Formats: sequence, C-alpha cells, structure tokens
Amino acid sequence: MSRHRVVLLGSTLAFYLAIVVAVLTTSWLVRLDWQVMFFRPYEQWPQIHAFLDYLVVLGQRGPTAVMVAAWLGWRSWRQHTLRPLIALGVALLLLNITVGSVKLGLGRLGPHYATQIGSAELFAGGDIFPSGHTANAVVTWGILAYLASTTVTRRVLSILSAVVSLSVGATTVYLGTHWVSDVLLGWTAGLLIMLALPWFEPLIAAVEARVFALRERLRRRLETGTVPVPVATALTPLLSAGGKWQLRLADGAPSTGPAGPQEPAAAPVPATAQAAATGSAHAPVPRPAAHISGRPHLIRSERTPVTPNGSRRPAHTERPATAARAAARPATGG
Repeated sequence: MSRHRVVLLGSTLAFYLAIVVAVLTTSWLVRLDWQVMFFRPYEQWPQIHAFLDYLVVLGQRGPTAVMVAAWLGWRSWRQHTLRPLIALGVALLLLNITVGSVKLGLGRLGPHYATQIGSAELFAGGDIFPSGHTANAVVTWGILAYLASTTVTRRVLSILSAVVSLSVGATTVYLGTHWVSDVLLGWTAGLLIMLALPWFEPLIAAVEARVFALRERLRRRLETGTVPVPVATALTPLLSAGGKWQLRLADGAPSTGPAGPQEPAAAPVPATAQAAATGSAHAPVPRPAAHISGRPHLIRSERTPVTPNGSRRPAHTERPATAARAAARPATGG
C-alpha cells in the first residue's frame, strides 16, 4: 500500500461520508435528485432508450461476474496461479458486505417509489442507496485493470473500466431507477474497494497457498494408496508336489500380503482325491488339476487305459507299455 494510494483512499472515504451526510440532512443534493427526477431524461431522449436498456446489463452482478470470472479463470490456468480468481472473489465479497449493509441500513426508496416531494425517502424499507449497478461496474471491470501484468495494459483497462462504470451510472439515472446521489455513492463505494484491495493481498496469498497444499496432500494420498486386486486376477487353487493344495495367483506368482511375498495356508485335500488314494472301486477318478506343480502333464495317448467296473471288454494286458510306445514315436509329425 503506497503513500499515494493511502492518501487517495482517505480522500475517497471523506467524499463518501460527505454524500451520506448530505442525504441524511436533506441538503441541496436531495433537491438535485428531485429536479433530475422531474426532468425525466427517458422522456427527453426516447430514441436511445432501447440501447441503454442493454448497456445497463454491464453493471448487473450475475452477467458481469460470469464474464470476468471466465477470463480470469483462463488466466489462472495459463499462469498456474489462483490469485486472479481469489482476488475477484475477495472484491465481490467486500462489495456485498459494504454496499449491502448501507443499502439495508438506510432503506432509501427509488424515484419510482417516492412518496413525498423533497424528502430523502430514507428508512422506508428501500434498498436503492448506494447504486449497486454502479458499484458493481466499478469493481467488476476495475479488477481487470488491478490484475493487469503490464503498465500499458493497466492504463488501458483503467480507462475502459472508468468509461463503463460512468456509463452504467448515468444510464440508471436516465432510466429513473436511481437518484443522482445513489450513483455518486455507488462510484465512491466501488472505488473504495479497489483502493483497499492491496491490504488483502496477504489473505489472497494465504488462501492460494492453502489450496495448493491441499491439492498436493490429496495427490500424495492417491499416489501412495494401495490398489485393490481385480476379480479377474483372483487366487487359483493349485496342487503342490507334496500333495497339498496351495493358493497362487492366476499368473503363477505366489500371493502377496502386507509383509511381502508369502505362501498362504495349505487347504485340505478334497474328498475325491482321498478316495482315489485309498483305491476304492466305487470312488470316481479325480480329474487332474488345471496346473499341476511338481510332475509333468500327461497327454491323452500317454494315459493308462482304465477298464470301468462291469465292462465286458477284457483288460489290455497284451499291449506294450505306454511309455515305450511314446519313446518310439518321433517328437514331431510324420
């Protein structure tokens, strides 16, 4: 906050208080308000009425805030900083608090709802003093000049925001929605916020640092978090060389726990395998596992034929050993 800005802020605050006192005491400023209202500018120059109806939108809170926020959001993304958006949020918050409290506290009625000629129409339940359109135009378009990165750009945007805010304030007087004193106080209120905004730069920097720290904390938590094993790679039972069932991953790797690779607890042998080991005649022959650990997988031609119980076919005792016939066969076709 430079000395020049502090002096300008103090003089603007004194002018603000002078306007409020002038309206409270029903001075010459209130008489000027009534004279302009009886003059009815919208009847003197009706040909520009349609154009000014569109121009006054540049002072409405919703459309202007969306447009300026979109531009500042693009700047924040390009520059990898949140300062433009946070500064806009702080300025609009100050605008709502200061202008809104004075509006509700003084309760002034507008020209279209005035009841007594020459009266200031204060404390009557209105919300017209100061002009919200004018103050919003000063703050919303002035924040672009405040956040400009070069001196030339700042000067150009300052002139542009001043022209827009003056035009919006004069348009509200032309349309008869505000008194002249409302517009004067709206300009002053918006200028006070822009002059005081450098005092909130430490707050803006602290909020930005807090947001970035939270983002980094969430990113580290996502990077170090454990990823659950999909159902497709669930554990598959495999028979080990010792005749016990073990749990292994589908790709053949042992299961892993929190302490590193480890073999899971052995599962009991199925009942069909026990019956086959005892040689029971009525026990069904167990189907070999999909993957057998410890012994080779036998193809169909190498398996010993088994005669089922009750079959009329004699046992094939005269055939040579299967292993000998397999050894005589060449490894490849032909």
